[in-house]
Amino acid sequence: MTELASEFTIATRNLRRNTKRSFVAVMTVAGGVIAYVLAGGFIAWVFQDMREATIHSQLGHIQIVRPAYFEKGISDPYSFLLPGKSEAQNLIEKTPGVRSLTPRLAFSGLISLGDTSVPFIGEGIDPVAEKPISSRITMTSGRELQGAKEAAVILGEGLARNVGANTGDTVVILATAANGSPNAVEVKVAGTFATITKDFDDNALRMPIDVARKLMRVDGATSWVALLDRTELTGQSIATIRSGLPEKDFQIVPWSELADFYNKTVVLFSRQVDVVKVIIGLIIILTISNTQTMSVLERTTEIGTSLAIGLRRKGIMRLFLLEGVLIGAAGGAIGVALAYGLGEAISAIGIPMPPPPGMARGYTGQILVSGSLALDGMILALVTTLLASVVPAWKASRMNIVDALRCNQ
Repeated sequence: MTELASEFTIATRNLRRNTKRSFVAVMTVAGGVIAYVLAGGFIAWVFQDMREATIHSQLGHIQIVRPAYFEKGISDPYSFLLPGKSEAQNLIEKTPGVRSLTPRLAFSGLISLGDTSVPFIGEGIDPVAEKPISSRITMTSGRELQGAKEAAVILGEGLARNVGANTGDTVVILATAANGSPNAVEVKVAGTFATITKDFDDNALRMPIDVARKLMRVDGATSWVALLDRTELTGQSIATIRSGLPEKDFQIVPWSELADFYNKTVVLFSRQVDVVKVIIGLIIILTISNTQTMSVLERTTEIGTSLAIGLRRKGIMRLFLLEGVLIGAAGGAIGVALAYGLGEAISAIGIPMPPPPGMARGYTGQILVSGSLALDGMILALVTTLLASVVPAWKASRMNIVDALRCNQ
């Protein structure tokens, strides 16, 4: 420990010999860390916001369905109906962490207004129970549904545009009922809505579940959707619910298995962040390697003297590696601190973003600097500066003593 403390003191003094060069090296590392943390913080915020928007506009945290519903239920959903009321619902609602549970009835058909008919995908919902789960659905015109028996419908803004419907219009919903016979119902357009997914808005409508059951001539639901207190409780809540429900009768699916668009976005953006990380790492390595090489050249005689009086070659190498680590530690700490401050300032102002592919609207972005991201930035600084110091340190330790002593003579 005494030897390490001594080497640390010497390395610190060596860096202070040329303060301008050391300052540039430290700020280069800090700049790289700032760029990485801000880029990663923006992507982290996008992931979090998209996750919550997906949960609170379409999927909820957990969906309870009949086994194989998601594999076979698209073609024949009414062979997988859940009961309208059951003890299983009460059990789920009493599960710790479950804030709300609501039934949904999926169906499809044609919506007609005048001579125009457009296919749709529909959901029968309980407007009261659905409200906390669908908090991220934005009503672009009109109002939300108010009661389970109201003869009304809300349309995705794209679907409303395609069929030419406005708030207050009366439209006809045509569908094939569960028994195979055609059925239709007249409803008034209460409003139009928008979510984060343009494709969903172009095809979806929602109506009160009692009206949907009458249309489809069923009594039940295709899924029960649960909202939790926190997204982080999903795994724990699923385990608790599974322990109380028979596996042969119910399938419990987390939101993450249903959010295909979100999952693909995470994979794409994560790869982009990795590319940014590699580029920043290479810039730091090249810069610090050049700095360390110049330091070795300037101290050639000193290195030769140290070797001549008995300092071992591994001691020389360790000294230059320690100098690189100190540069990385200082640059990383400064970079993380500045990135956190800049992230807070940028988030307060907001980052106006255009609509990305698959979304109908732009959004105002923010920077989310988490502890794991800050730690990742510090590791990036330390690892890259250590790698950058290896070659100069090795060259310094392998110098010929006689040639090193003659260097400046």
